[in-house]
Amino acid sequence: MLLQDIKTDQLRIDHWEMQPDQCWAVMARNGSGKQMLTGVITGDTQLKAGSITHELSNIGVLSFEAQQELYEHELKIDDSDFMDRLDPGTTVRELLALDGDVPTELAFLKLEKILDRGYRLLSSGEARKAQLAQKILAKPDFLILDEPYDSLDISSRADLQTFFAQLLDQGNTRLLFLFNKADELSDWHTHVAVMERGELIIQGEKDTVMADPSLNALLSFDPASLPPWPKDLPRQELPDPLIKLQEGKVQYSETVIFEHLNLHINQGDHTLLTGPNGSGKSTLLDLITGDHPQCYGNTLDVLGFRRGTGESIWEVKKQIGIVSPGLHRNHRVPGSALHIALSGFFDSIGLYDEPSSQQIDHAKQWLALVGLEESVSVPFKQLSYGEQRLVLVARALVKQPALLILDEPTQGLDDINRHRFMCFLEHLSSQQRTTIIMASHRLDERLPLFQHHVDLS
Repeated sequence: MLLQDIKTDQLRIDHWEMQPDQCWAVMARNGSGKQMLTGVITGDTQLKAGSITHELSNIGVLSFEAQQELYEHELKIDDSDFMDRLDPGTTVRELLALDGDVPTELAFLKLEKILDRGYRLLSSGEARKAQLAQKILAKPDFLILDEPYDSLDISSRADLQTFFAQLLDQGNTRLLFLFNKADELSDWHTHVAVMERGELIIQGEKDTVMADPSLNALLSFDPASLPPWPKDLPRQELPDPLIKLQEGKVQYSETVIFEHLNLHINQGDHTLLTGPNGSGKSTLLDLITGDHPQCYGNTLDVLGFRRGTGESIWEVKKQIGIVSPGLHRNHRVPGSALHIALSGFFDSIGLYDEPSSQQIDHAKQWLALVGLEESVSVPFKQLSYGEQRLVLVARALVKQPALLILDEPTQGLDDINRHRFMCFLEHLSSQQRTTIIMASHRLDERLPLFQHHVDLS
C-alpha cells in the first residue's frame, strides 16, 4: 500500500509505503487523526489531493466508532416499548450469522455464553470480542485494528496477541494497528509510524523509531504542567456507609452474573473492582448508580437511600459522578464540549438547564485540566473517541461528587491523558471529599489509594 501526497481537511501524509511482509503500528495521541487515516485507507474520506494505491478488495475495521454505530443501530430497532418484555435486539449469533457452534479459529474469544444475548446488552469487553469475531469471519485481506486491546481483560489480551501472531504467520490477512499506548507494541511489529496533529512525523523500523528521543518527549507527561485546580464547591454531609449491598444477585434467565455479593463502602474507602470480561463489574456499578433494573430487587443502600423505597433517583445521582462505556454510548445528543461538561451539574445527557456563570467557569476549568481548553466550542460528536472520553471525565468531576463511579475510565485514552487522569484520582484522594470506586483491567492502574479490592473473577 502506498500513500502519496495525501491531503484532507485534517490529514497530511507526504509518503508512506507498507510492504506485504511488514506489520505496521501507528502511534498517535488523542485527536491526532487516527480515525481520519482509517477513512483515507477505506475510501470513506474524500481526498483534496494525493493518491492511495493498493490491490486490496476487502478492508475491515475494528474501532470504538464502529462499535458505536452498531449500538446506535440496535437502539433504532429496539421494540421494547411495544413488547411486554425487554427486546434483546440482534443477538451475537445473528450478528455473526452462525447456525451452529463458534468456529474453531474463534474459540479463544470464548463467545459461547454470549451467543444468544443481544448485542446492546453486552459489556464493553464482550461487545469488543463480538465485533472482532464479525470482522474475522468476513475474511478481510487487510484489517485495521484501532485500539484492539482496550476494554479487554488481561487473559483476553494475551489470547488476542497470540491470534494476531498466527494471522500474520498465515499471511492471508495483513494487519495495521493504531495505538495510543506504547506498551501495546508486540515483538512481531516490524515498523512504527508516529502521527501528530494529522501528520506522520516519524516512520521506520520499530526499534529505530522507539529509540527516537523526540518520541519520548512527545509521549511524556509532566504533572507540573496541569493548570490550577478549581476551587472546592459546597457539598452536603452524607451518612456512612455510602454503599451497602446485602447478598447481591443479578441473573438473566438461567445465567447468574453474580450472587451472594456483600459490599460495604464507607466514605474514603476507595475501592478497585477487577475480574474478567463479563464477570459483572459494570453490572455492579450500574446497580449502585440505579441504571440497572435489578437494583430494586436487591437490598441496596446508596448514599443513605434504600433502593425501592420511593427515593428520588435524581436526589441520589446529584451526589454521584460517572464515567463509563455505557454513559459514553448514550451521549448521542447535540452539544459542544462545554455543554456536555456542564450537563454534569444536572445529571442529564445533554444540557437543558441554564447554567450559572460560576458553573460555566468551573466547567471551563475542568476542560482545561483535561487538556481541551481549545475545544470548548467544538461539537462533542466531532471530537475523537479519546477526546470525548476526556469531556466525560470533566462532566463527572465538575461538581466534585461525593461518590465517583469509574468503569474502565481510561478506555481510549493515550498514555499522557491516562497519566493525567491518574493525577486527578490522586488529587481527589488527597482532598478527602470524594470516594472512588473504579473498575479496571490494567495492572498499572492499581494505585496505592485503592485500599479496598473486590475481585469478581
